[in-house]
Amino acid sequence: MLENLNYQLFNLINATPASPEWMIDFATFLAKDLIGIVPALATILWLWGPRSQVKAQRKLVIKVAMALGVSVLVSYILGHAFPHDRPFVDHVGYTFLHHAPDDSFPSDHGTVIFTFALAFLFWHRLWSGSVLMVVAVAIAWSRVYLGVHWPLDMVGGFLVGLIGCVSAAILWSLFGEALYRTLSSLYRAIFAIPIRKGWIRD
Repeated sequence: MLENLNYQLFNLINATPASPEWMIDFATFLAKDLIGIVPALATILWLWGPRSQVKAQRKLVIKVAMALGVSVLVSYILGHAFPHDRPFVDHVGYTFLHHAPDDSFPSDHGTVIFTFALAFLFWHRLWSGSVLMVVAVAIAWSRVYLGVHWPLDMVGGFLVGLIGCVSAAILWSLFGEALYRTLSSLYRAIFAIPIRKGWIRD
């Protein structure tokens, strides 16, 4: 039943040779490049921001890193425990993005961006989490549209993201504060010169 739903949704979303070229180009940008928002935003939050908020921002970055670590590990385990071919391997639909014929479920891109968006929903602001969730859905759509993933691969990424965030909350309660102090000390030691010059926050 789920497999039939997967095929039906894929056929509804997947682009065809008749699809507008600008849509293919836009989806390619979403599918390949927009994931860069994850390291970019994490770096910005750690290095800059209002002095009164830097501590909270850095704690958020650490929680996000914990969640992503768990999510990626769970995704790896599931991918090997429940291997599933990509649509183009099964000769289904049309493919507009080059991709290795590795396991499809759950989506690595989906796992990372949904974990990131959920982390902001849980630990930052409703508005920032909502914006990132829109970004996550756009990336998920694009990778199905271009034919490299099934829709349920993205649902799997979302669920794995939930597991990652719940796990990170537990890990933070156990040793989060100690980890924050250790990483902050390392950061100040390694980046002492740019901190002293005022290029980045202390």
